[in-house]
Amino acid sequence: MLSNWFIWLLIGYIAGSIPFSLLIGLAKGVDIRKHGSGNVGATNVGRVLGKPYGISCFLLDVLKGALPVALAGQFIDHSTVAGQWQWLAVAIAPVMGHVCPIWLKFKGGKGVATGFGVLLGFWPTLTLPAIGTIVVWVICVLIWRYISLASVVGAMVLPIFLILITKLVHHQKVADVLPFLIVSSLLCLLVVLRHRSNISRLLAGTESKVLQKKSV
Repeated sequence: MLSNWFIWLLIGYIAGSIPFSLLIGLAKGVDIRKHGSGNVGATNVGRVLGKPYGISCFLLDVLKGALPVALAGQFIDHSTVAGQWQWLAVAIAPVMGHVCPIWLKFKGGKGVATGFGVLLGFWPTLTLPAIGTIVVWVICVLIWRYISLASVVGAMVLPIFLILITKLVHHQKVADVLPFLIVSSLLCLLVVLRHRSNISRLLAGTESKVLQKKSV
């Protein structure tokens, strides 16, 4: 069981470390690390290459998080607390692969899209909270037009949504999903820490916006 679990950890990390943003950029003759913010993420791809490429990169980053988790859930016995922790550890692997990819000298993206993907893989415990989080993210982008701020707010409401949905929809105790609550809180913390520079620019008023209205 443990050997199988380790294999899924490795698969999760390798999947998460696939630098889709860099590969998309290189396919267009652009090293995404040398343009825009320099970040190897979907936001920078959209900023440098255009919205269609940014959306494609976002979906691929979501997929590389969701697929390993969903597949691992078919082979790991997560009916026990120990099994839940093993499954959750597999979920952390793709995020760490994206944030610290071995192919890019451990200098990766911020992990938002991949983190969202791994949450979708936990049907239904974290899937519904993840959908609520993306709704909050979209609303924040439309209101403030800061993707970084929307990502931080979305990450912070994830544990709250998990608690509410566990109680109101699944009619379970929070203790029943405690491992999931702990890991979702850690993912929230990771997203906030990875956006430290963005938070500094937000406070300084120099952060770039999206959906800007063009002057006539």
